[in-house]
Amino acid sequence: MLHTLSALGGMQVAPHHLAAQAGRDVLRDGGNAVEAMVAAASTIAVVYPHMNAIGGDGFWLIHEPGQAPVAIAACGPAAAMANRDFYAGLDAIPARGPGAALTVAGTIGGWDTALQAAAGWGAALPLERLLADAIRHARDGIAVTASQHALTRSKLDGLRGAPGFADVFLVDGAPPPVGHVLRQPALAHTLQTLAERGLDDFYRGQVGAALGAELARLGSPVRRGDLAGYAAKRVDPLSVRLSDCTVYNLPPPTQGLAHLMILGIFEQLGITEAEGFDYVHGLVESTKRAFRVRDRVVTDPGRLPADPRGFLTAAALAERAATIDRRTALPWPDPAAPGDTIWMGAVDREGRAVSFIQSVYWEFGSGVVLEDTGVTWQNRGTSFSLDPQALNALEPGRLPFHTLNPSMALFDDGRVMPYGTMGGEGQPQTQAAVFTRYARFGHSLQQAVSAPRWLLGRTWGDVTTTLKLENRFDPALVSALRAAGHDVELLEAAFSDTMGHAGALVRHPDGRIEGAVDPRSDGIVAGL
Repeated sequence: MLHTLSALGGMQVAPHHLAAQAGRDVLRDGGNAVEAMVAAASTIAVVYPHMNAIGGDGFWLIHEPGQAPVAIAACGPAAAMANRDFYAGLDAIPARGPGAALTVAGTIGGWDTALQAAAGWGAALPLERLLADAIRHARDGIAVTASQHALTRSKLDGLRGAPGFADVFLVDGAPPPVGHVLRQPALAHTLQTLAERGLDDFYRGQVGAALGAELARLGSPVRRGDLAGYAAKRVDPLSVRLSDCTVYNLPPPTQGLAHLMILGIFEQLGITEAEGFDYVHGLVESTKRAFRVRDRVVTDPGRLPADPRGFLTAAALAERAATIDRRTALPWPDPAAPGDTIWMGAVDREGRAVSFIQSVYWEFGSGVVLEDTGVTWQNRGTSFSLDPQALNALEPGRLPFHTLNPSMALFDDGRVMPYGTMGGEGQPQTQAAVFTRYARFGHSLQQAVSAPRWLLGRTWGDVTTTLKLENRFDPALVSALRAAGHDVELLEAAFSDTMGHAGALVRHPDGRIEGAVDPRSDGIVAGL
């Protein structure tokens, strides 16, 4: 993908082409951006099962022209039985299996809350229409992608023993080959039930009862009562004011604070040229300062040690920017966290925009695939600590730390830019690269997404905490970064999955919509 695509009637971008087309087709049928996103979200949960599922969490930013963005936190808390006694004798929560499935899945509640937020936008399309593509793909089958095959193969040792995983996602005990037709009939039935009975059924109806019963039978701490007590929440987004725009993201327990801080600190540096040493070094060093704040502040919003907004003032950002040595790297690493996610964006004809992210945490989450419903359950709760003194200590009802953080920029000239990516530690960094390349240094939107990227720390499928660079960077820049003290790891791939799957949309005041999709993904930009 080399050129930025444009349209006037609406646009959907997703890291899988079938999800993007599902959203675009809802726009064509007269649906709004939120309805398009529900269609895309349900579809990608079927066609990209290694990255997300309806047994995971989600976060929304929704913008209506003339209004401040609305944020929705659709993340589930730890179950009532999920306490340190439940994990007695263990040093950490298991990464896979029923013990890893310890939080409520929030994303379906987020779809429902988002649709309610858009209820005043005109006649609503029926839920059965919004879920139709997802139901069809689950019933009739999908072609396994190269990334699904590769992730299944590389993580098989941890996944093969998880209840239900082999029955759905393996073929004769082995990863399905690329192109294999994968059918998920139980999931198709669950989605059809939700289409007929409503999304609330996932928590307080027939589907919720089946989920709770099987989770209990398998040994998860999640019970039907945990599901019945859940609701997604509308929350106040965080924001940072830059020279020509305001950028929004989600508050804790997400790492949205980190992304906004990176942009705010970097702007204080006054760098005037992209792609050289000053640019990459400046963003990497801004990332380190932001991550150190994130790691001591971001936790369950009910027990924050400090107000996140205090770190986004001009004075606070300038103070941290002043600690950056323009020629020398701050020693690293600090602790890092993995994660698997999808980001998608939508803009409709009326200019309403959505930035959305959905995840099961690690690839395939807990690995638990519930036989009765076909739902893969997340392992987001493994980010809790069993140390009662830890910032993210496990307690029933607490929200775990989230890498997820969808972004949206509202420019003073009327442009609206939803953007984001998957990729654990890489999310706020990649978003900063995409935003600055487009908004500060004149790259086209697609150039900003396609350009070579870096990542400090860990991301999906990776364990090292080096500064990773794709091999398209100028060798002189690589040498300069090493000479400055950066622990550079040059990746073999020119377009590496390690860098995540980013995307972005921009709606201009004249109604023109531009879109960009990551060539590292299986996605497309689908417009009208």
